[in-house]
Amino acid sequence: MKISKKSLLQVGVLGLSILASNVMAAVSASEAAQLGTTLTPMGAEMAGNAAGTIPKWSPLPTNAGAVDARGFLANPYASEQPQFTITAANVEQYKDKLAPGQYAMFKRYPDSFKMPVYPTHRGATVPADVFAAIKKNATTTNLVSGGNGLENFETAVPFPIPKSGVEVIWNHITRYRGGSVTRLVTQATPQTNGSYSLVYFKDQFVFRDKMKDFDPKNPGNVLFYFKQQVTAPARLAGGVLLVHETLDQVKEPRSAWVYNAGQRRVRRAPQVSYDGPGTAADGLRTSDNLDMYNGAPDRYDWKLEGKKEIYIASNSYKIDDPKLKYADIIKAGHINQDLTRYELRRVWHVVATLKEGQRHIYAKRDFFIDEDTWQAAVIDHYDGRGQLWRVAEAHAENYYDKQVPWYALETLYDLQSGRYLALGMKNEEKQAYDFGFTATTSDFTPAALRQDGVR
Repeated sequence: MKISKKSLLQVGVLGLSILASNVMAAVSASEAAQLGTTLTPMGAEMAGNAAGTIPKWSPLPTNAGAVDARGFLANPYASEQPQFTITAANVEQYKDKLAPGQYAMFKRYPDSFKMPVYPTHRGATVPADVFAAIKKNATTTNLVSGGNGLENFETAVPFPIPKSGVEVIWNHITRYRGGSVTRLVTQATPQTNGSYSLVYFKDQFVFRDKMKDFDPKNPGNVLFYFKQQVTAPARLAGGVLLVHETLDQVKEPRSAWVYNAGQRRVRRAPQVSYDGPGTAADGLRTSDNLDMYNGAPDRYDWKLEGKKEIYIASNSYKIDDPKLKYADIIKAGHINQDLTRYELRRVWHVVATLKEGQRHIYAKRDFFIDEDTWQAAVIDHYDGRGQLWRVAEAHAENYYDKQVPWYALETLYDLQSGRYLALGMKNEEKQAYDFGFTATTSDFTPAALRQDGVR
């Protein structure tokens, strides 16, 4: 049979197309051998920096501090004082160690915004079985669907030795958060004068391998299950959001449903993705602003700029103190910066640029992701004009008793309106995070929403 040059060309194009849609990302066994030697088991540099301002990795023990009856953790660094404080008066000398959004906050609020800088402690760690899964992922997990999905993935952090920007983002999306948790948290969206009302949430969050009926031989495409119930104020109480987050959201988009207590109806919620409005957020965040960033990465091109050293909010036990009232934290313009703690850390810098033909209110995002935890620490958001619009800053905390790195508080500052959103406060709640929540997939079905939404 004679094959034409045109046919050969078509076959070649098809082959390239297949390669493009199945991007390989696993590293060699020799590269993976760095994990636990020159690199931490999570993939960060084991050693400190040459200047001695960033120490070597030294994980916190599970008994690093006391745990009270509500589950709140004692601050293992309570006796420390700031080494110095960055203010609008001296910010220029520290500009090279700040994200552009942090620098912009000093310009927007020159009389009140400050960053108290403390000694750096690299204590974040996860359980041994999670480290083992991460090391396995390094040599087996691949990107699929042009980088928008994963295959051969287990538990957390598919790319501890990343080679591209989208791999770093996948590490943030899939990072270890205790496997499962129930939490009571609050959200505030203050006016420019500082006045605010609180929205109260009860969240349930379970990764697939922590489900009681999970089948490792047939894991499916769901990454985790998320249920969020609004418990107050009364006008919003009873509303429930359910999300099935998928690993490959191009092949199978996120499934979401909402239960409306007033109508007593469950409806599909395709708007709970990308730049759809965040729950009860007064227009101050998008759906993909939750957890700093979540969801499918397919609308952006992801460029890995490399690593750099900046000051990020870390070991934020002070702002999570149960002795505090929410009024102690929420202030006009920004949270009470006297309660914050910043440390010099190495971060991965990734730039996300909106693809041609795609739609999102954020045309560009700058991500600064902590090397020790793969958590986004700062994300700068730019509008369609190329102007810096919103600055997201997470106040990280190591839940050392459970070996879980996560957030104590997420903030999202709107530089244009002068308003902001603060999400995750639990200081006045009856309990802190309750890790180890168990469930079956039947607990996360649309039919289960009606019972959850009963007032």
